[in-house]
Amino acid sequence: MGTYKAAIVGLGSMGMGMARSAHAAGLQVVGCDLNETARRDLEAAGAATAETAVDAAAVADAVAVVVVNAQQTEAVLFGPGGAAEGLAPGAVVLGCATVPATFAVETADRLAERGILYLDAPISGGPVKSAEGALTVMASGSEDAFAKAQPLLDAVAETVFNLDAEAGPASTMKTVNQLLAGVHIATAMEAVALGIKAGLEAETVFEVITKAAGNSWMFENRVPHVIDGDYSPKSAVGIFTKDLGIVLGEAEHLGIDLPLSEAALARFRAAAEMGLEGADDAAVIKVYAEQAGIQLPGDGD
Repeated sequence: MGTYKAAIVGLGSMGMGMARSAHAAGLQVVGCDLNETARRDLEAAGAATAETAVDAAAVADAVAVVVVNAQQTEAVLFGPGGAAEGLAPGAVVLGCATVPATFAVETADRLAERGILYLDAPISGGPVKSAEGALTVMASGSEDAFAKAQPLLDAVAETVFNLDAEAGPASTMKTVNQLLAGVHIATAMEAVALGIKAGLEAETVFEVITKAAGNSWMFENRVPHVIDGDYSPKSAVGIFTKDLGIVLGEAEHLGIDLPLSEAALARFRAAAEMGLEGADDAAVIKVYAEQAGIQLPGDGD
């Protein structure tokens, strides 16, 4: 048995970390991205690259599709120069984007017609965990899909949840996660804005809340961006206009009312309308700052 070959399509902050982790683990890695700079960065780390998904897939046991949404996943797999054309029967595709569960099921079916396995495999952990090879993967798919993907999963993930024998439940679980993540970020920024409006320093709010019952992972991770006045995107506002849109689309399909998700989405959409769609998701606090007339750390520096 030769060296396991893995293609990573999408070399953003998450995909780049996965590609580097897989390379460090001894897998034969081919990275693919439209951005030439991203490809050069991966080549500098010692891995190979390809300009098209079909070329990357031609040598792959597994292809991880680490793009933004269902439309990009569709294009990567089935569009011109798509990976599905280059994959051999028995190879596995890992769908790592946040997508509706119905899309994951349809993708699995389309690949199965070609003899290609599919693992519904959305990821969580952010760029730091990705760079450490310590992602959490919410996965569902056949036993064969898990087995074929195992070397890549071992290289990029600390925790892999096997949620079902078919595609769909993993994407549903990621939807649940993104509901919480989006609401937690919006709520954290609402709380900090309240504190600042009332005369507290953002640093003081952070120091106290991170030692109190009101803390959350998102509060602890995102509020430092506000304190530093640094809204360079680790995860952008636009991610949550998309993901909370998926949450509410699934809710409508299922017939459940999610008023907190609706309120959080409205905040992220307001931030996008302020021109902040590409800024860090913590920039949603600027919606509150504009409305309340408060000065944020870094304003006026």
